[in-house]
Amino acid sequence: MSSGLSAHINPSILNADFNNLENEIKKIAAVSDLLHLDIMDNKFVPNQTFTFERASEIIASSSIGVDAHLMIENPDELAPKYAQAGCISVTFHFEAATSVPDVIANIRSNGAKVGMAIKPKTSFAEIEKYLNQIDMLLIMTVEPGFGGQSFMADQMDKVSAARQALTKKGLNQTLLQVDGGISEETIAVAAKAGADCFVAGSAVYRSDDPAQMVKRLRSLANLELTKD
Repeated sequence: MSSGLSAHINPSILNADFNNLENEIKKIAAVSDLLHLDIMDNKFVPNQTFTFERASEIIASSSIGVDAHLMIENPDELAPKYAQAGCISVTFHFEAATSVPDVIANIRSNGAKVGMAIKPKTSFAEIEKYLNQIDMLLIMTVEPGFGGQSFMADQMDKVSAARQALTKKGLNQTLLQVDGGISEETIAVAAKAGADCFVAGSAVYRSDDPAQMVKRLRSLANLELTKD
């Protein structure tokens, strides 16, 4: 799809070695756009990763900018705190927010870009009205909560609808991200549907050379994005 888009690769450390995160992050820092930091509270999703205090330490010490993906209850209160902690971007879940406009405004006023995520069962129509208020839309291609799940190809119609809407509204600077099951086998499918930002966890950190895998994934996505 020759659209002027170029691929952004944001590795997730969900499958990295939590006991040696500084080194794990350094492996991909030079070749990645941002670090995808999965924050789970065992309430919104059935898993728990980092407390705010631990996340703040990771954000402060990371050798690459961080996009925090908040899979948590109460982003109305907590999302601005991640912006204050120094994230480049903070992504909250539409389904968890009490007031979507307030979350958006409070993330932005605290200095971060705004991402909004939707689960597989949430329709694009439910969130289309917010497109001109956000910097990134994240369409989950697995049920959020765990790494290593299989890519949900049935979400590509939603990705295509989002890309068409972004193009129609002149919002091609707004990133369209996919997260879940992104690998050498699936990234071209997502790019063909219109995604231009890709979260990859297992594919990167279970490879022999995480940096080379990031380069490989970007190349595969760009090949699709630059097709006529």
